[in-house]
Amino acid sequence: MKIVIIKYNAGNIRSVDFALQRLGASALITADPDEIRSADRVIFPGVGEASTTMSYLKHHKLDTLICDLRQPVLGVCLGLQLMCAHSEEGDTECLGIFPEKVKKFVLSQDDSTSFKIPHMGWNSISGLKTPLFDHISDEDYFYFVHSFYATTGVDTAATCNYLVSFSAALQRDNFYATQFHPEKSGKTGAKILENFINLIV
Repeated sequence: MKIVIIKYNAGNIRSVDFALQRLGASALITADPDEIRSADRVIFPGVGEASTTMSYLKHHKLDTLICDLRQPVLGVCLGLQLMCAHSEEGDTECLGIFPEKVKKFVLSQDDSTSFKIPHMGWNSISGLKTPLFDHISDEDYFYFVHSFYATTGVDTAATCNYLVSFSAALQRDNFYATQFHPEKSGKTGAKILENFINLIV
């Protein structure tokens, strides 16, 4: 199986590669359109800022390439946010694969003693609706690091509660995405990556 991790101006790409290696899977890290199109599985990870990253994707024509993919695609963290319609971060028009919007966490005066931004740490998720979560339960925890979140909507495949209820995962057709970092989420995160690799298509 050919697994490709899309190479672009975002962090965290190597940690996804290492997580796949721990599963015994190898991945090609590339921005080459032909390599990406010919992959059996494509991973679109990322840690970074939405507007500058979308500008980079458009400049390198990766925006249209990603939207046209027909094999299973997994977005992670910033990857999920960029697959949504719009982000408040830099007032950015994103890829529009999912209609959900990306908003910034806002602390009220009452919240400031109990919550911090960014949302950083382990949280459980609920409402699991996608094959990514086979053999995963609502009691399992995943690792999050983010200041922006995707709203809940028609493509929400799991939710998390932190200040608000937000989309911890999204899925539409062959596109899957998680706000949490499976590559940093121990055994449960490894199971997410394994389930993605083993999706029946």
